[in-house]
Amino acid sequence: MTRFFALLIAATVSADQAAAVTLDMPSNATLEREDLAGLDSYAMPTGPWTPEGLPILTGTGEVRKQAWRIEAPGLTTLQLLQPLMDQLSEAGFEELFTCTDDACGGFDFRFATPVLPAPAMHVDLGDYRFVATQRVVDGNTELLSILASRSSSAGFVQVIRVGAAVSGPVASADAPAARAISTPTITGDLAQTLEAVGYFVLSDLAFQTGSAQLGDATFATLDDLAEYLVANPERTVALVGHTDSVGSLDGNIALSKRRAGSVLERLVTSYDIPRRQLEAEGMGYLSPVATNLTEEGREANRRVEVIVTSTE
Repeated sequence: MTRFFALLIAATVSADQAAAVTLDMPSNATLEREDLAGLDSYAMPTGPWTPEGLPILTGTGEVRKQAWRIEAPGLTTLQLLQPLMDQLSEAGFEELFTCTDDACGGFDFRFATPVLPAPAMHVDLGDYRFVATQRVVDGNTELLSILASRSSSAGFVQVIRVGAAVSGPVASADAPAARAISTPTITGDLAQTLEAVGYFVLSDLAFQTGSAQLGDATFATLDDLAEYLVANPERTVALVGHTDSVGSLDGNIALSKRRAGSVLERLVTSYDIPRRQLEAEGMGYLSPVATNLTEEGREANRRVEVIVTSTE
């Protein structure tokens, strides 16, 4: 199985147009609605809603809006959004702003920003995430925002893109030429990597066989992570568990989240890291870094990553 979201760079329609990113959705995603305006503007939020209003960055050009339904009820909004963000970052997009429900402004933010109508796009006012990005290529500015939410039965992702007219969609579930992007195993200095890249693979962790319980040994990456969090008390991170593809999706998501939770508890109990700096999530087998057809690949896929979630 390829990575949950693969990144495809679409061809340009003329030499003076910036190459556009096409997000290739997984096979269990359905395009519920797509609106296209050949020449329009999009006021993209760049900060949380306040009584004074919503800060925006306005882009003009072709505006394309898509709403996707993903049949994966166990996924969190972070699990829906993070793979997309990893790939946009690799494509050269700069993150301008990101927030979660209450931090965005809750009800007021939701109704101050364009959202495709239900049932195509569902937004739970208490459980959504938003990110605004920008990329400038050869003088052409491309704005792209993603809104992720979920219901009890599915995940929902809205993508809005504005910029020079391009051939092809913003996102596609049928892109045979898609190039799968694998997350590299990041090694080296943990603190420097987290600051520069935003995530790090805790590659030396060992769990008891068939269990989510972290082993009793001392792990160098946890020592380094604890030192980083103590030195940067304003930083928050997500511990994200991953598995191989053996077993059901629901079971693997639950196992991977429990393993991430075990790492969280070790940081709290053994290193006195405040819980407010930590959260634990699980991706199951939806974001592999290697093939699941070999034992070596499956072993590489069984991992816990740390992702910086602070925006400042």
